[in-house]
Amino acid sequence: MHCWLIVHCCLGKNNKQLTNNQQTTTNNQHRISMDFQNQTLLITGIGEFIGLRTAELAIAKRMKVRGLQNSLDQAKKAQNLGAKVIIGNITDPAIAELACQGVDIVIHTDEIAKEGGSIEEFREVNVGGSINIAKAAKTAGAKTFVYISSALVYGFNYPNRVTEDGPLSGENNPYCQTKIEAEKALLQMNNPPNFGVIIIRPGDVYGPGSIPWIVRPLLLMRQKLFAYANDGQGVINHLYIDNLIEAIFLALEKATYGEIFNITDGQETSWKEYFVRLAEMAGLPAPFSLPKDELKLFLKLRYQGQKLFRQKADILPEVVDFMTRPYAYSIEKARKTLNYEPKINLEQGMRLTQEWLKKTDIQKMMN
Repeated sequence: MHCWLIVHCCLGKNNKQLTNNQQTTTNNQHRISMDFQNQTLLITGIGEFIGLRTAELAIAKRMKVRGLQNSLDQAKKAQNLGAKVIIGNITDPAIAELACQGVDIVIHTDEIAKEGGSIEEFREVNVGGSINIAKAAKTAGAKTFVYISSALVYGFNYPNRVTEDGPLSGENNPYCQTKIEAEKALLQMNNPPNFGVIIIRPGDVYGPGSIPWIVRPLLLMRQKLFAYANDGQGVINHLYIDNLIEAIFLALEKATYGEIFNITDGQETSWKEYFVRLAEMAGLPAPFSLPKDELKLFLKLRYQGQKLFRQKADILPEVVDFMTRPYAYSIEKARKTLNYEPKINLEQGMRLTQEWLKKTDIQKMMN
């Protein structure tokens, strides 16, 4: 891979806090206390970045954690935490039925997350797989289904501080489009108290173990092969992994069925600032910038060359669109409805990630 990073996707600005009276009213309207202890939780994609940390924190809440993972190697990470993991694919009805037996809550994190590719491939997993798991959960008697979607449902050009009611745009991109389709299909299944669906739209989730926002850019920076576009203008809607998981459990506690929430760290950080801070944290030179059009042209030519020589594409031209998103996303709804307040800011998140980096060989994570 040359100059740029492959990103997953996922994406607010600080807003005023509610008054005490408003908070009390909101709590009375929405809060239905959920005792997590001894609840059985199924996490799809349990061996991956978001799923694994969710499992760790759920176990700390004394939940019974079960997982579904399509890779034995990744499954072992969750098994080492004490989770029971079933190996299989979310698109397999028999596997989904087995995984959901005796489950109270499902947190669905599994997905295809790439910048481009076949819409059919994305739709099979991101839409078909999501519906398959939800149907199995409903049939098995699970009461709550949390879908980890993405703020990329808003596309690449959206209003500043866009809210959950803002316009959605598939951008002719298979990831954006299939996350929109999955949300729509799952919300149609929302039928509390029998089966409640909650949609979470995360920002760009980073922290220990994050491939797109920590590991891959650092490996490229070490080789002096990383660049951002257009002087790093625009906003990365970073979200520290533990802030995301806190928001998920707040939504569960308050049984916010049928609701959608944008979740970010609530900071307005430019792409340049984020990647410069990442480089500084790792003791590396600051990355450089290239014009967006030049960046895209180079990546298109490089991708065509890889196809010609039948090499696996390590980066797609669409990455430039993901890394030039312009604005922050509003998290005002999460603040009002969930009393969500990000506890870990970018400085603290980078420090925690730095401690993890000191004891981790990140090159092995890419093998």
